[in-house]
Amino acid sequence: MADGLNMSRRIRRTPYTDRVEAAGVRGFSVVNHMLLPKAFQPSVEDDYWHLCDHVQMWDVSCQRQVEIEGPDAEQLVQWMTPRAIAKAKPGDCLYVPITDTNGGIINDPVLLKLTDDKFWLSIADSDVLLYAKGLAIGAGLDVAICEPDVSPLAVQGPKAEDLLAELFGDDIRDVGFFKYGWFDFQGTPQLVARSGYSRQGGFEIYLNGARFGPALWDAVWQAGERHNITPGCPNLIERIEGGLFSYGNEMTRETNPLEFGLGKFCTLDGSIDFIGREALQKVARDGVAREIRGVMFDGPACPTCAIPWPVMVGAYQVGQITSGIWSPRLQRNIGLSLIDRAHWDIGTPVEVQYHDGGRHAGVISGLPFA
Repeated sequence: MADGLNMSRRIRRTPYTDRVEAAGVRGFSVVNHMLLPKAFQPSVEDDYWHLCDHVQMWDVSCQRQVEIEGPDAEQLVQWMTPRAIAKAKPGDCLYVPITDTNGGIINDPVLLKLTDDKFWLSIADSDVLLYAKGLAIGAGLDVAICEPDVSPLAVQGPKAEDLLAELFGDDIRDVGFFKYGWFDFQGTPQLVARSGYSRQGGFEIYLNGARFGPALWDAVWQAGERHNITPGCPNLIERIEGGLFSYGNEMTRETNPLEFGLGKFCTLDGSIDFIGREALQKVARDGVAREIRGVMFDGPACPTCAIPWPVMVGAYQVGQITSGIWSPRLQRNIGLSLIDRAHWDIGTPVEVQYHDGGRHAGVISGLPFA
């Protein structure tokens, strides 16, 4: 199978794409109709070790913002998610699963509260903008919904804080986890959050104004040279080891938040109204039939998991690996799978079946792996 993209205007470039190409990107994926760099280092393992030890900058402009503003903005956002948001304050970031009428996951964005009547949803790979517009029209809500000119640039890794302190000043160190602050860049206020799609720590700069993209990339790069910075991208080894889920891989509309241990983000006592409330209340009463687990399994380094691999107990399929990779830290293959209730106990022996028919002995693991 060819590994490449036929570029067209349907696949949007980002404010950083020119810099990404100059930095030697080895390929792209597409998220939210926008380019996402997928490889720079000679291997995903090289990229992994560098991320764990140093600092990287990622073009994650594909994390598009759905801006909801107006007198009914909070009502609409609350209607979309089972997480109670009334106590959120400007400066807060909240992880908010978005559900449909069946309790299925439509997206799992980060919510940023900008003012009492203005929010951004920093989305994963699905058309939340259209969903929000449809709900607002159907309910007759007084809101304005758009995709603002905001392009996140992530700075991830253990040296990220020192790097950004050089760029923005030591006040960056006071930004708490899943909080944000405003910092000056070339005379403009820019939102910087302590967040990101890794377990290594870091920040996301929600750049307001695509015209500043090349300048921001260059400024981060220059400040990062003394910290051994490289361009990078979300790393599959680090993501799976850390038990981070991917919408479209682990999460889909066929799954619900309770299957992913997200009950703490779901208020099911009837005190808030949201789409899918009755369905999730029933799941909570009955108990989930499957739940996310890690699977460690034998064999040489596994191939790319483009099509899920069945997880077997004897002749019965009890789950399927939706993301898998060789872990150099654990020296085993690892993967993520929803596992049936009768077999989800940690330590349960299983087998992972590749599509060529080969089976590899494995065991159910907790998350995160490392």
